[in-house]
Amino acid sequence: MALVNEHFLKLPNNYLFADVAKKVNAFKVSYPNAKVISLGIGDVTQPLCPAVAEAMHKAVDEMTTPDGFHGYGPEQGYLFLREAIIKNDFLPRGIHLEASEIFINDGAKSDTGNIQELVRWDNSIGVTDPIYPVYIDSNIMIGRSGEIKDGKWSNVTYLPCTAENNFVPELPDRRVDIIYLCYPNNPTGTVISKEELQKWGNYALKNDTLIFYDAAYEAYIQDPDIPHSIYEIKGARKVAIEFHSYSKTAGFTGVRCGYTVVPKELTASTLSGERIALNPLWYRRQCTKFNGTSYISQRAAEAIYTPEGKKQVKETISYYMDNARMMRETLTGLGLEVFGGENAPYIWLKTPDKENSWRFFERMLYNAHVVCTPGVGFGPSGEGYVRFTAFGSHEDCAEAMERLKKWI
Repeated sequence: MALVNEHFLKLPNNYLFADVAKKVNAFKVSYPNAKVISLGIGDVTQPLCPAVAEAMHKAVDEMTTPDGFHGYGPEQGYLFLREAIIKNDFLPRGIHLEASEIFINDGAKSDTGNIQELVRWDNSIGVTDPIYPVYIDSNIMIGRSGEIKDGKWSNVTYLPCTAENNFVPELPDRRVDIIYLCYPNNPTGTVISKEELQKWGNYALKNDTLIFYDAAYEAYIQDPDIPHSIYEIKGARKVAIEFHSYSKTAGFTGVRCGYTVVPKELTASTLSGERIALNPLWYRRQCTKFNGTSYISQRAAEAIYTPEGKKQVKETISYYMDNARMMRETLTGLGLEVFGGENAPYIWLKTPDKENSWRFFERMLYNAHVVCTPGVGFGPSGEGYVRFTAFGSHEDCAEAMERLKKWI
C-alpha cells in the first residue's frame, strides 16, 4: 500500500493567491459589468525589452539549424550567462565569485522552495514575518515546520516586522539552524541597511546558522547605501545562499530564468561533526532533478547585460517605480499609513482602525473594484495590512488611485 506524505495535508487548503483569485472571480460573476483593476498579484505588465526579444529571436533561429541546435544544456547553466552575471551583478560591488558558484534556474521560486532539501528535516527555521509563503510551505511539505497552533508553526521562529519596530527584525534570542531573509522585502517593500545585515551575518557565523537570502528585487533599489547582495558584508560567503530572479527585473515571469549562488566556502555539519560543502551537493541535486533552463531563456537573460539591455531594463524598472511613487503619494495623502515603495515595487498599507486584512480586501473590491493582497496571507504579523504591487500599467494605477480617493 502506498502511503501519502501526510505533511502535505498540513498545508493550507489553498495557496494565498489562489484564494485571492477565487474571491475576485466570484465578484466578477456577480458584477459582470464592473471593471476590476488588480494591484494584488505581482505579475508584470510591461513587455519584454527589445534587446531581450532580439536575443530570443536569434536563439530560435540558431535552434533551426544543425550547427546551432542546442539540446540538453549544462544543468548548472551555460557559461556565457554565468560569466555575464559575475561581471555585471557582482564584480562592480567588489564581490568575487567563480562560475561554478552560480546555478541558473527557471526562476527564484523553484530554488527557494527546493533549497531546503540540502538540510536535515529536523533543522529549526526562522523567518521574518510577514514572509513570502513559499518559504514556509516548502518546509511544511518535508515535515520541518512542526504543528500549527494559533496561526503559527511550532518549529518556526517568527521574527515580526511591523510599523512598531520600523520593519527591522530583531535577532533571535536563541540559536536557529536556518534563517530566511528577503530584501528588498516581499511583501512589505522595505529594505535593510548594510549595518543591520552585518548583524545577521555575525549571528550566523556565531551560531553556525545557514541564511537563505532572497534578493529577487535588488534591481529596484534606489538608495546607493542599501546592499544589493548579502555578499557585500563580511563573512557572508561562509553562511549564505543567495537567490536572484529576472522575473520582475526584466519581465521574465513567462520566460522563466534566474540564478542561485552557492559559495564554495559554505558548509553544514553531519551529526558526527564533519563539515560538508554544500556547493557540490546542490550541483548533485540539480544534475538529478533539473535538466537546466532553456537555451533560449538563457540567451534572453544574457541580453539584459548588454548596454542596450541595461538601458531598456532600467527604463522598465523606472516605469514601475513611478507607479509606486504615485501610489505612495495618493495613499499617504488620504491619511493612510504606507510603507515600502521607495526601493521596491511593493506598497504595504496599514488598514484603517486595525481592520481585518480580508475584510478590508473585500470592502475595497466591492466598493472600488480594486484588488490588493490581504497581509495576513503572508504570516501572523501581516494581519492589519494589505499589499499593493506597482506592476500595473500607469493608466490602471492612476484610475485605481482615483477610485480609492472617492471610496475612502
